[in-house]
This record gives sequence, C-alpha cells and structure tokens, in this order.
Amino acid sequence: MQRTCRASPGRFYAAAITAGKDFLALKCLGVTSIDNEDPLKSPTQPRDPVPSRADPKTCNAKKGEVLEGNPARLPALAPVSERPRSPEHSFLEAQKKDAAGVAPGWVCFWLPWGGARAFFCVTGSPLLWAWLLHALYCSGPARSSPGPSSPAGRCSPSEYLSTQTQRCSPCGKHEVKSPEGLRCICAAGLTGAGQAHPAGDCKACSPRQPASLWESAFLDSSFLACNSSCNLTACQLLTNTVILNAFSLETRAFDLYTKARGQNLPELFYRRPETSPGRGVPQFLSWKGSKIGLKVVKYDVRGNFLGWEDVKGGTLQLCTDRQSVLDAAFSFGTSYHQSCRVQVSDLLRRVPEPTLYELFLEFPDDQGNPWLCPVPIANPQLQLSDHAALNSQPLRRFFLVDGLSGRTGNLANPPASVTLAADLLLSIYLPTSSPGDQPPFLLTVKYARQESTAITQVSFAVAYNQIPEASQQVTVIALAVLGSLAALYALLKTSSWMRRSRLQNIGLVVIIKFFAFFAGSLANAFFGVTLGIGIYWLIVFKGQQLSAVGVTLPPAGSQLETNFIIYLSCAFGLKALDLLHILITQLTISIFLIDWERPREKPALRADPGGRRVASSVSIWRTFLVANEWNEIQTHRKLNPLLQLGAVLLLLEVVGLKHLASRDLTVNLHPGPDSYVVAWSPILRFGISASLWMAVAIVQMVFFVGVYERFVEDKIHQFVDLCSLSNVSVFILTHRCYGFYIHGRSVHGQADVGMDAMYACLRREEEDLCPLRGLEPNSEIQTFEVLLTDRVRQLYDKITQPFAEVPGGKRCRSDVHEQRLKSYYTLNRFLSSFLEHAYRDMDYVVKDKFFLERVLDMEFQELGDMSVLYNDDHALFSRTLFYNNELALLLFDALLFSVVDLGAQDFVLAAISTFLVQKVVEMVRNALGRRNLAAKTLVEKRFLI
Repeated sequence: MQRTCRASPGRFYAAAITAGKDFLALKCLGVTSIDNEDPLKSPTQPRDPVPSRADPKTCNAKKGEVLEGNPARLPALAPVSERPRSPEHSFLEAQKKDAAGVAPGWVCFWLPWGGARAFFCVTGSPLLWAWLLHALYCSGPARSSPGPSSPAGRCSPSEYLSTQTQRCSPCGKHEVKSPEGLRCICAAGLTGAGQAHPAGDCKACSPRQPASLWESAFLDSSFLACNSSCNLTACQLLTNTVILNAFSLETRAFDLYTKARGQNLPELFYRRPETSPGRGVPQFLSWKGSKIGLKVVKYDVRGNFLGWEDVKGGTLQLCTDRQSVLDAAFSFGTSYHQSCRVQVSDLLRRVPEPTLYELFLEFPDDQGNPWLCPVPIANPQLQLSDHAALNSQPLRRFFLVDGLSGRTGNLANPPASVTLAADLLLSIYLPTSSPGDQPPFLLTVKYARQESTAITQVSFAVAYNQIPEASQQVTVIALAVLGSLAALYALLKTSSWMRRSRLQNIGLVVIIKFFAFFAGSLANAFFGVTLGIGIYWLIVFKGQQLSAVGVTLPPAGSQLETNFIIYLSCAFGLKALDLLHILITQLTISIFLIDWERPREKPALRADPGGRRVASSVSIWRTFLVANEWNEIQTHRKLNPLLQLGAVLLLLEVVGLKHLASRDLTVNLHPGPDSYVVAWSPILRFGISASLWMAVAIVQMVFFVGVYERFVEDKIHQFVDLCSLSNVSVFILTHRCYGFYIHGRSVHGQADVGMDAMYACLRREEEDLCPLRGLEPNSEIQTFEVLLTDRVRQLYDKITQPFAEVPGGKRCRSDVHEQRLKSYYTLNRFLSSFLEHAYRDMDYVVKDKFFLERVLDMEFQELGDMSVLYNDDHALFSRTLFYNNELALLLFDALLFSVVDLGAQDFVLAAISTFLVQKVVEMVRNALGRRNLAAKTLVEKRFLI
C-alpha cells in the first residue's frame, strides 16, 4: 500500500489506515508545503497564500486505493508531548504555528524532511492530522528503503539480500524489494494471491474474540486487506498483532494469520529447514575477542518499517546504566547479566508505542565480506495446543514494552496493564561454526504483565553454552581412575597397619582405619581433579586472546559447575577427616625417653632404712631438655602459614590476579571504575587461587628445605644432635608393634659434665678421635624404623601399665607415685638393655628396606622371632609431627581457603578464616600433644614450655 503520492510539484498527500465498519478504508488527503523558511527566525517575512482545501480527485489514486471511510475512527495513541525524542517516532520537532496570515481552522507544523525542515499547514482535526503527518513522515522518501547501516543496502533497488546465500537476488515479475531489503513483495496495485473474503464479513474467520481494543479496531480489517490485495502495511500489522499476544497463540489474531494468504504476509516463525537458523552455519562464523555485530529491523505497531539499527548497549536493555557497562553485553566471550527494578510508568514514557524487532547477526567472512544471519527468538511462555511444533519453530519478532494491548474504552486512555520483556537472554552456542542442533545465537524472551503503576524486575543476560559431554566425560573418567587408585592405596595402608599392629582378623577398628585411609587418599584425588579442571579452564578459556573463540566456561548453575562445587566440597570434607585422623594418631603415640647416663657412684639405686628409694645422682634436666624440645617441634612445619596467606593475598588482591577469574576473555588486572564488573566463575576462581596457593607453597618449601635448613637452621636434625649431646634416646611407637627410634647415646659415655668437659668432648669428635654416633659400629645412622615382636610389645605394655593408672596432671598417692617411678626406671633399663642386645630371646637385627617397601611404606619380609630396626636416612620419625605431614596440612588449608571463598566470594575473609582455623588446630595439637608427652614420659607438664 502506498502511503504517499505526488500529484504535482510542491504537493504531497498523506494516506492513513482507518477502521471502517466493514472494511479497511484508505483516503488521500492533500497537504501543501507553503514555506521552507523558519518563521521563528524571520517572523515579519511575508508568507505564501494559505492553501485551499485539497481536492481528493487530484490524488489520482488507483482503483482499490481510495475508499470511503470514517476519519473519526483513527486511533489516538498518545499525546504529542509523551512521544519519545527519536525523530522516527515523534513530533517533538514539530512546532505548532498560529500566526497572522493563516486562515482560521488551519494548523501549521514544522517537520524534518529529507535533511531539511518543511513547514506544513493542514486543516481539520489536529489529532487526526497528527496521525496523518506521523504516517507521512515515517514513510518519507528517506525511509522507503534501507538506510546506509542496512546490510541489504549493498544490493540494487531491484534485488534483495538472501540471508541463506548472502547474495543479492533479483525479484520476480510484478515484485519489488521490501523496505528492509530481505525479501520480495508484490508491487502495489496488484491483486494478492489469496482468496478475498467478502468485505465486512469475517465472522467465520475465527470463533475467538479479539483480545484487546486494538484488535477490535484493526485486526479484521488488516486481515481482509492483507488477504485480498498487496497491502504490505496491513500484513505487517496482522503479524505484529500476533506477536503482541505474548502468552498464547490460541487467539483470534493467530487464527486469522494462519488463514491469510497474502503474498506480502511476513513469516511468523523460522519454519523451513533450508532457512532455519543453526543449519548450514558457515565455518568462518567465529570471533577473536571482538564485538558482536547485531542489527535489528524495526517496525511500529501499525506495520510501518522504521529502518535498520545497530544494536548498542541500551537498544535491547530496559535497565539504565553507564554506556560502558551496557556495551559490555556485546563483547564476545563476556558473560553478562544486568537486572534492576523499574517503574512501569517510566517504561511507558520511554516506549509509549510498541516497537517490534527482528534480530540479525552481522559478521565478516574469510575475505572480509559482511554476512547476515537471522537470530531466532524463543518465547517459552507461549502456549499452543501443538507444543512440539511450537518448540521447533522459533519466532522472528519480539517487542520490549506493549502499553497498547492493555488499553480499554479508548485507545487514547492510559493502559490498565503493560506487557513487557522482563527477562531477555541471548544464548550463544560454541563453537559458533558448528553449534550442533542449536542455532549459534538464540534470544529467549520472557514476558510479564504488570499494572501500569507497578514496580517490576527486568533483566538482560548474555550466556555462552557448549556441549559439556566431552569435558564431563573426561572428569568422570579421571575421578573413576583416581578413585580406584585411592581405594587400592587405602587397602595397602590398611594391610600395612594390620601387619604393624599384629592383627590377624578384620574387626571394627580395621574397618574404621580403612575408611580413614580412604578418606585421605580420596580427598587427594578430588583435589587433583578439581585443580586440574580449574587450571584447564583458566588456560583454555583465558588463552583465547589471539585465537578464534571456540571454548566457553560452563554456564552459571550448569551441571558441570554444580558437579565441580560438589567435588570441591567433598575434597574439603574428606581432607578434614584425614586431618582429624592424623591428629588422633599423633596424639595417641607411645613415646619414651631413654636416659643412657649412668651414675658415677655404685650402687645407683639402693633403699634407705625406711624402705624408700635413694635418689639417683643422674640429673633429670637432660631428659627435661629433650622433652621440651620435642614439645616445641610438634607443630613445626616446612613453610610459614602466615607468610603463605600473606603472599597469596598479595598476589590476588594487590597484583590483581583475582580478575583472571571473571567470565570474560579480557585479561585486565586493574579494571577501571567505569568498567563492567563481570561475574566470577567458581571454577576459574578456584583455579587461580589454588594454583597460586600451591605455587607459593612450593617456592616456600624449596627455599626452606634447600636453603634455610641447609645454611641456617634444621630443627629436625638439630633435635637428633641434641639427643646425642644429652645422652638421651627417643623410642616412639605409632602402632602396636611399629614405631621409630632416635639413637641418642653419647659416644663420650657421659653427658652430665661441666662446660670444659663438654667442649673437650666436642673437639675430640671434630678431630675423629671418638667413635661415630650411629647405633652400629662405624655407622652414622641414628634414626630407625622399629618393628617389634609380640613378646617385646607384651613386656613393654606390662612395664608401662602403671603409667595409665592415674591420668596426667592429677595428684596421686605416694605409693602410686612410687610405683610409676619404679616402672619408669624399669622401662629405661629394659629398653637400653634391649638395644644393647642383652636379651637373646628378644634380640633384633638392623637392615635396610627394599626399594618397593620404601615406596609403598610397608614391610614385605616376615618378622620371625627377632625384631627389626630398618635404617632411616630421612628422619621418618617426623611423621609423628606436623613436619612430615605437610602435604595433608597444605591441602587442608588450600581447600579451606577455597571453600570459604566459594561461599563468601571474598579472598580477604577466606584468608582470615583460614588463619583462625590454623591457629585453632595448632593450639589443639600443642595442648593435647603436651599432655600425651607428659603422661608417657613422666615429665611434668609445667616443664614443657
């Protein structure tokens, strides 16, 4: 349908759609431009004579174009003052003029026209002429074809751009290019292909009633005009009316649409497989960290083509914010989400009339030529009896705000309800060159109906999706393999524990031990898998700076991300159980300090006339010194926990490495205050924090073990030296028949000597004038693993039985105290005699472990009737301390830090929480370890400082 026509030079005519009683009426009314000068700038300049009323006959309209109608039925949508400021929608630039020389009844307007400003004078109803001039202006010559920004603009006037072949194709006979340039339509004045219904008779078209006042006024007339002639505007209006029914297709509008046969009828769905988005996607559809080029074709509710527009930050977003924040939505690879609460009345002022959009993606091919790909629209709330057919056919159009369908009584009345796009989600499926069955781009629109005075929540999001089966399958395989190895390792540890405890049958204690070992090994497996996942996504996703983007992070709340959080939580829980098992094991060891010092007078022990023991002349202070030093190194570690926390926090917060965990492709360690704050990815957040934690820990341990212990201080080996200087050995049992022995017998025979004698002994040792410190002759090995026979252990338990009769720290009766002292001296003589091979029936041998025994930490050789002392060059007795359990402590700290950050999204809070838990664990280990040491060695706790 032509909306403008020219009768003579200087004379324009406006055409308006009116709702007649029975049919669509089209009436040509004359408008003459009389002035091209701005009267506000030269008010005294004479004007041309006021035009007379235009004669409708001068329109020379063709048959079927000029019909009788009732202009009073023209819709009044909104007052001029409430229209938006865009020149494509409003008359804010029109200025009403009432000056001398204008005949009564005439009203004059200033309008932008073809790059200049034209002064129009009209007569009749000002509201009617506002409608007519709006249609005239929106369909002016500058808007009858795609603008310069239109991708279809590169085709000639007789060709349209095919989005399937991306080539310009000629239109057929009696066809012209559509205003948007993407299809051909029948030329004006030709009869449509459909069968015309009798004028004014559309009762049989659908049994359903119109859903709104707008449909009552224009639905049937648009259907009849679209179906009986090449009326493009009527067909567009019919299609738009279907789209405005956002919650159901079981409406009169959809019924009429399905029965319409007009050649110019736009398609409602992407229904044909050959033109369906997502099929035949070009292989070069990929990005290298650039912007997403989206364009929209805009139509007003009456079916007028408003032109092409580049999608920018606020084009599709109802929330208002800084332009840099809104533009971040269309930066490829950035997971975007923006939500806010807005007044519905504010949205109505911004969008007084519905604008309908068709969304397209513009991207270059390998040669740089622009391609255009349609983006389908999904409306999950749309109801239809055939749900399967509806789900397989995405829509072409959508709208943001509809304040027209909710009007009652009169179209000029304010709407009682407003339908708006409450949630818009732009889904991008990677790799875009082969997204599978899904289209590479899909816009999901969820509508909501609100009262015009309500406050509602609106949001816009951009999500990237990828088929997760491959990565999830690799994760499951890794967990299955590592979990099986963890179970096998737990079985080996349990078997070793049974052999060392001399247990033959499987009981409750054995089962508990198995689960304790399994918890520790399975926690390591979970940690390894989660750390691998985090580092993998960190490298693969963030490394797509210069390459084509083909990998995206798992979406927030996806199954892969949920599984990752579950794995991480399981790792932390199991590692906490493992740490508890380690603490229980260390706090229940049996330890005894063997004093090799002999009294200088004889007999060393003799009874006085009262029956009491005579005090020994051997000083106990050496034993107290060794016990106190053991108490100090119980919580000694290979790294400094406070330095660890400080270094990790420095790298994350100050250096800014935490910004690598954002869901975008940018690597900006210090984003500006106006930048969009992209949501964090828990996978990337754990990947960067855990990898930094492990890297800092490795650096600390390498420096501590390789430099500090070698050149400054090595507390573990210094403790062994202290034992040798004090003439005190340490005997430890972690299992019933397994433990460790530190040989501290002095090679000088006496350690309770003065300073001059001590210096003399050290000089002789430096000059190799005395034997070596080892247990065996000509050996320097002082630390051993001990594997006892049942007989030795039974005698050991019999001697130490009085130790457990009275809990440590309580006052005891003198006879019990005397009994405990007697047991102490007896155990000291027994162990020293045992180590000197004094008992032939309870002797021992010293040997080396096999390589496989060292690797698996278990003994394969049969024990027989003799105990075994295995040479130990690595101070394995530190397993009873924190020192040799650094890996378990390190993983627990890292998991605790990550779990707290996972819940709080705050590295500072995670560091504080980790520090507090570390201190609590250290305090518990010190307090209970001190109590156990005092109870087993009979050293008063007050001396353990």
